[in-house]
Amino acid sequence: MVCRRGEVVRGLYACSEEVADAVAGGRPVVALETTLVTHGLPHPDGVRAATALEDEIRRGGATPATIGILGGAIRVGLTRDELSELATSPGVAKVNPGNLAATVAAGRPGATTVAATMLAANASGIKVFSTGGIGGVHRDADVTGDVSADLTALSRIPVAVVCAGAKAILDLPRTVEMLETLGVPVLGFRTNEFPAFYRRSSGLPVDCRMDTIEELSAAVRTHLALGIGTGVLVANPIPPSDELPAEIYERALETALADARRLRLRGRDVTPFLLERLRELSGGESVRANLALLANNARVAARLATALVEPT
Repeated sequence: MVCRRGEVVRGLYACSEEVADAVAGGRPVVALETTLVTHGLPHPDGVRAATALEDEIRRGGATPATIGILGGAIRVGLTRDELSELATSPGVAKVNPGNLAATVAAGRPGATTVAATMLAANASGIKVFSTGGIGGVHRDADVTGDVSADLTALSRIPVAVVCAGAKAILDLPRTVEMLETLGVPVLGFRTNEFPAFYRRSSGLPVDCRMDTIEELSAAVRTHLALGIGTGVLVANPIPPSDELPAEIYERALETALADARRLRLRGRDVTPFLLERLRELSGGESVRANLALLANNARVAARLATALVEPT
């Protein structure tokens, strides 16, 4: 399915006029998720952050397509009013592919995770998606079996995901190993190492380093043209000036993880809890770093989307 302006296709997808026109005209479009709006930041901070990311993408010459679920349809290109409605609706579901159909069928409001956003973007003809960090293999996954659906989505959905690596609360070595096992290429944008979200480096290598948007777009374009079927992970480190100081990061993360173990949290409850504890323990520094890396990813995603639609 490719976006058509103002049309709800089979009662499932509804594209905004702006996004539909951009897709139909072959112009650059960048998808954005909505868990930041409903689960990542309190209202109205989440809406402010989402609109700031849309503005970054517009400044980069691309059309933003913020994706969420309202009125029994997956909305591709939420308006400002729809963003506010989603942010203030009670009981907003955090949606991945496993509960996507049930949420839409029930007419419940839903915020899309990385995995669900990738699915909706690909179905709408959008090939670039900007986010903060992907989910991955959780610590103690050998006991809990907790592995994010984001990795499965990356193994099945051909979309380029621009991110600052995986969320720092995860088992990063196992996450990188799983990406390799699943055949998902990890392209480092001006880095040799997989970013650690709040920190620029994890000590883990990327598959290939790309120093220019032209190199990056050529690799992404070729990957998609080959029909391999997996996504592409563009690892884009947080800017040096916005990196969380190591001592703050390590102390806050250790305490947050210990708290989660003590409370025996599992599944979808783990990530929101840990991110909130990091905010508290870092005195808000983790939120500042998060917003900075999100903006940086949006800028790179806009440039990538623009390069992908330019004649080669």
